[in-house]
Amino acid sequence: MVGMVGNRPLGRRFGWLWASYAVSAYGSGLGFGALPLVAVLALHAGPAEVSALAAVGPAVGALIAVPLAPWVEFRRKRPVMIMMDLVRFAAMATIPVAYALGWLGFVHLLVVSAVVAAAKIAFNAASGAYLKAIVSPDDLLVANARFESTNWSSIAVGPPLGGAAIGLLGPVATVLADALSYLLSALGLTAIGGGASAVGGKGPAPVGGKGPVRAGALLDGWRHILGHPVLRSLYLNNLLVSGLIMATEPLLAVLLIRQLGFPPWQYGLAFAAPCLGGLVGSRLARRVVARFGRPWVFRTVGTLRAVWLIGLVFVGPGVVGLVTVMVVELAIIINMSLYTPVLATYRLEQTPEHLVARTLTAWSIGQQTSIAVLTALAGLLADATGPRAALAVAGLLILITPLLLPRRGRAVWTERELFRGAS
Repeated sequence: MVGMVGNRPLGRRFGWLWASYAVSAYGSGLGFGALPLVAVLALHAGPAEVSALAAVGPAVGALIAVPLAPWVEFRRKRPVMIMMDLVRFAAMATIPVAYALGWLGFVHLLVVSAVVAAAKIAFNAASGAYLKAIVSPDDLLVANARFESTNWSSIAVGPPLGGAAIGLLGPVATVLADALSYLLSALGLTAIGGGASAVGGKGPAPVGGKGPVRAGALLDGWRHILGHPVLRSLYLNNLLVSGLIMATEPLLAVLLIRQLGFPPWQYGLAFAAPCLGGLVGSRLARRVVARFGRPWVFRTVGTLRAVWLIGLVFVGPGVVGLVTVMVVELAIIINMSLYTPVLATYRLEQTPEHLVARTLTAWSIGQQTSIAVLTALAGLLADATGPRAALAVAGLLILITPLLLPRRGRAVWTERELFRGAS
């Protein structure tokens, strides 16, 4: 039932928010990797251009998102979310139109990639603030776990269906589906209707929403993160873990398809099937926090999500190689899907309402930039040494990241932080 999570009713507004997220997530899952595929299939782009599309577009989008953070902060969040969905719909829809007219070019794909990346950051910032306004603090972990579960199920189902759609309907079919999912998401958010909350409904915008934004407001999100000892540790750890894990994706594509001769359907299966582990981890999040506490989750699960990546170095040809990839990815995803909603909940709880959008924007910009930079560096290393050697370097570097997790001492945590979720 919409609005019911873990047998806890979270209300009509959360139900519509979750439904809108699900539609958008499944559309993005269907269009997973669509822009690089369009570049290869429709524009005959080479490896350098595909790497540029994967790194430059999101990096430029992150830069665009920097001045958007205060703008999002001081406006009602639901209209911002609707606007960002419509921006993404319009940007993505230009691709099939340009393709049909014979006008599609590589620069066009770069621009769309940057616009969609910036709109995604702004949407996520507004969505986090809106979620905090409509869900009680005790239900935040349950709500975040539901989003996490939906995200991983969409990745498990979407890419295989997207690959089939491209084979039947052409290279821009999934781009069109992704674009329409943003339009449907905007309609779902519109159906929520207004409310009394300044951040959630039709009430007045938060104080400070009128007039020019002070220059320092652009950096307030980073100030909050870096000034909070636990958030700072989690942030720095997340930058490296996310960047190193995502940097291995293009390396694996080269290793599995070009060097080991895996057919594309097996490559897709190797990544789609383990995503079902995301359903397991996300559903366990609340129980694990209740039993062991959040510091244990951050230290132990945060470590476990990093130790498996080195296993990709040992992938070989045939069934054994395919199973190796799937086991490694499954272990990473189960731990990530358990860790992520706990992190998202803690981050919202530790951030004042007037800083939520800027903090989430700063977090997303840092993560997106880290992924872009480390992906580019991994690509350069792979060109010089081969993909297996680059995978080994990424796998070894990520083993250092647990050292950045919050310290074990109780002095770092308040009693509320230690036992949050145990009730």
